[in-house]
Amino acid sequence: MGNYFSIIIGIIYLIGMFTIPKWRQQKLNKDWKFYELLWFSICFIVYVIYLEAQLHTYYFLIPSSFLLLFLFSYFKEKRRLINGLLFNLFLLIGMTYLGVLLVRTYNPLLIILAGITGIALLVLLLIGLYALLVFLYWNAIVVMRKEGHSLANLLTLLLAIGLTAFLIFNHYSTRILPQWASLLFGILPLTMFYFSIVFYNFLTISVIYQFNQPKYTQDYIIVLGSGLIDGKTVPPLLGKRIEKAIQFYKAQSSATLNPPKLVMSGGKGDDEHIAESLAMKHYALEKGIPEEDILVETNSKNTLENMKFSKEIIETDFGGTDFHALFTTNNFHLFRAGLFAKMANLKADGIGVKTAFYFLPNAFLREFIAIVMMHKRRHLIICGLIALMMILSALAQFFLVSHY
Repeated sequence: MGNYFSIIIGIIYLIGMFTIPKWRQQKLNKDWKFYELLWFSICFIVYVIYLEAQLHTYYFLIPSSFLLLFLFSYFKEKRRLINGLLFNLFLLIGMTYLGVLLVRTYNPLLIILAGITGIALLVLLLIGLYALLVFLYWNAIVVMRKEGHSLANLLTLLLAIGLTAFLIFNHYSTRILPQWASLLFGILPLTMFYFSIVFYNFLTISVIYQFNQPKYTQDYIIVLGSGLIDGKTVPPLLGKRIEKAIQFYKAQSSATLNPPKLVMSGGKGDDEHIAESLAMKHYALEKGIPEEDILVETNSKNTLENMKFSKEIIETDFGGTDFHALFTTNNFHLFRAGLFAKMANLKADGIGVKTAFYFLPNAFLREFIAIVMMHKRRHLIICGLIALMMILSALAQFFLVSHY
C-alpha cells in the first residue's frame, strides 16, 4: 500500500508541475515559480502525514503548529521582521521532526533528502566560512569594476577584510592571551554570531516577501524614485522599476479592463534639473501610458517621504482611504520599502524588480545595515548584555586564577 501511495503522490506532483506554468501564463502572470514551490510543499506535507498515519502517531502537529503560527503572523502583516524568525523556527523544528521520522520509518525519500542535507551541512561546516571569504573578495572586485569605489560599493570588501582579520587573530589569540583575556575577546564572536542570526532572519523574510502575488484589484501603483543621470535622464535601474509597474498595469488592464493609476514618486535633488517623478512620467508616456493614468509626487527626498507624500496624493485623487495600492522597487529594497510603507500607515505591499546578481550581496548588506539602524536601541541592549556577560566571566576567571 505504501509503495502505491508513493507512486500516486509522485504522479500527482508531476502533473501539477507540468500544469502550473501553462495555467499561470493563461492568468497573464508568468511568475509561476512560487506556485511550483507551493505545490511541492503541499505534496510533500501530504506524503509526510501519510507516513505518520502509518505509525498511528500525530507528531506532525508540532511543526505544523509552527507553520500555522508563521502563516498567521505573515498574512496578518507581511511587513514584520519577526516573520523571518518564525519561519526559521518552523524550519528548525521541521528538520528535527523529519530526522526523527526518518529514524522511525527508514523511508527512502527521507533518506535521500537527509543525505543531500547532510552533505550540504558538512561542506558548510568544513569550508563555508572560507568559501564565503573567497566569494566576498571576488564580489568586491566585480562591484568596484562595474559600479565604482564609493563607500556603499565597498561593503563586501570591508566585510571580507574584517572576517579575515578576525580569523587570523582568533587563531593566535589563545596562544598569546591569558584565559581571562580570551573571554573578553569572546565578546566579538558572540556579537558576530548574534548579528549573523539577525541577518539570516532579515534575508529570509526579504526572500519570502518577494513571492508577493498581488491581485488585479489595484487602484494605484507607486513607483519609487532612485536618482537621475545628469540630473534629467531616467537610469536603467529606475527604468526597470517603471517598466515593472507598466507590466502590472497592462496585465490588470487585460484581465479586468480597469487599469491602476501610476504614481511617480521622487523629488528634485540638489544636483538634478527636474524632479525625478517628472522624468519618470515622461518615461512612462513614451512607453504608451495615458497621461490621465499618471500622478506625480515631487517633494520626497527618501523612501519614507515617498510613501507619506504618495499616500496624501492618492487619498486626494481617490477621495478617501479605502483604496488598493502596491509599490515597485528593486528586489533587494523591497522589504525595507514595505517597512517604510507601514511607518507611513500606507497599506501597500510591493513587487520587486530583478537586480544583477553581482550587485545583490552589496545591496543586501546596505539594506541590513539600514534596518539595524532602524532598531539600534534593541541591538545595543543585546550587545551590551553580551559584553556584560563576557566581562563578568573574565573577571571571575581572573580572580579565580589569581587566588590559585
